[in-house]
Amino acid sequence: MSGPADFGLALTAFTMFFATIGPVDCAVIFASLTAKQSRASQHRMAVKACAIASAVLTLAAVGGRFVLSELGVSLPALQASGGIILLLIALDMVFARPHGAFTITAPETSEARHKGDIVAFPLAIPLLAGPGAISSAIILAAKTQGRVDAMAVVLAALLAVMLIAALFMFLAQEIHRAMGITAQNVVLRVSGLLLAAVAMQFLFDGLAASGILAGSR
Repeated sequence: MSGPADFGLALTAFTMFFATIGPVDCAVIFASLTAKQSRASQHRMAVKACAIASAVLTLAAVGGRFVLSELGVSLPALQASGGIILLLIALDMVFARPHGAFTITAPETSEARHKGDIVAFPLAIPLLAGPGAISSAIILAAKTQGRVDAMAVVLAALLAVMLIAALFMFLAQEIHRAMGITAQNVVLRVSGLLLAAVAMQFLFDGLAASGILAGSR
């Protein structure tokens, strides 16, 4: 894989993970769930949640394609279906609608407020490692076609986004106070536009590889 290809994969992976993990939204939700915790406790919880989510997404990236191959799912099918899923998430982001990519439901929020330990659930899963992020990890890993250097690029992009998420969670209270709904929606919509473009490319790649688009060439 050439240098420009490495950069392109890194940019795609970073964009997908940033959009589906949603560090800004995670920080806002984290602030509301940990408002009564001390700053030191908040930092410990943020580190643990990001570590667990990183492990889950890494496992999805490394082992997801093997599981799908055992189920008889081809790479084109994975790309096309993943593109559709990510496109639906992107549309919700563009129109600033609540969705399950990096949010938690009202019952999950209620349960979290009454739990002593909310690190694994709902912080790590599904807030950080939600269905959108897991789908992104599997699709990106499949695109590496087993190349160790390409997989390293994907995992590095994941680590970079998780570090950003951890930093934002460290500053969660400040971000929650500083950012209004309008600013949050601007970030959400821009991320959604980028994710929509990536999702469509995955969909086109999957359809082309399956031969469905062969007649239109």
